[in-house]
Amino acid sequence: MCTNHTVVNSDAIVSEQLEALFVAQAARPAVLDDINPSQLTPFQRALLVTDGTVTRLIKAYTMSSVEVVPLRETERALGIEHAWLELPIGDPIVTREVVLQTPATADTQAPKVHAYAISDLVYQRLPKSVVDGLKSRAGGLGSLLQRTILETRRDLLWWGVERATGLPDALGHLESKPFLSRTYRIVAKKDPLMLITEKFPLDESILGT
Repeated sequence: MCTNHTVVNSDAIVSEQLEALFVAQAARPAVLDDINPSQLTPFQRALLVTDGTVTRLIKAYTMSSVEVVPLRETERALGIEHAWLELPIGDPIVTREVVLQTPATADTQAPKVHAYAISDLVYQRLPKSVVDGLKSRAGGLGSLLQRTILETRRDLLWWGVERATGLPDALGHLESKPFLSRTYRIVAKKDPLMLITEKFPLDESILGT
């Protein structure tokens, strides 16, 4: 009986911590569903709350190199005001999609996808070295920012579980599969630089299906 109470209390503590960390959970998209954090592995919970670079965390956990693979990049003028990036209608924004994967092994036969990231970038607010690095594919966003002297913070906004649709062709095998998703923004000198959504593939068994 004591053990059961301990488990319940632990779940409540974790839920309270997530509620404190993610400051805009009430504004999350309708496609995201709830999941009990205890259903996630320790590694998945770490991915969810980390305020460092996901690439470094994956590299440390897998003890393997991590490749950042660009998938798509588009530039457009905003049709509506962007509240989270604090941009008015008509301002330019760049959307960049990448995959973080580890190399194929004898067991997997193909690279393993650990994360699919979608970033809305405000190029005019980024250091030139970061913009040049992105255009030349010199590394991931996190590593490029770390090479600058720019002081930034990460605002964790919302998280949940979804079945991703409309994925790039390279991720077609994961279409409609479950993902753990989180969205945050990176801010410097009170100016939002980018809004990032990271999606981590989940096993169907975690959802009990």
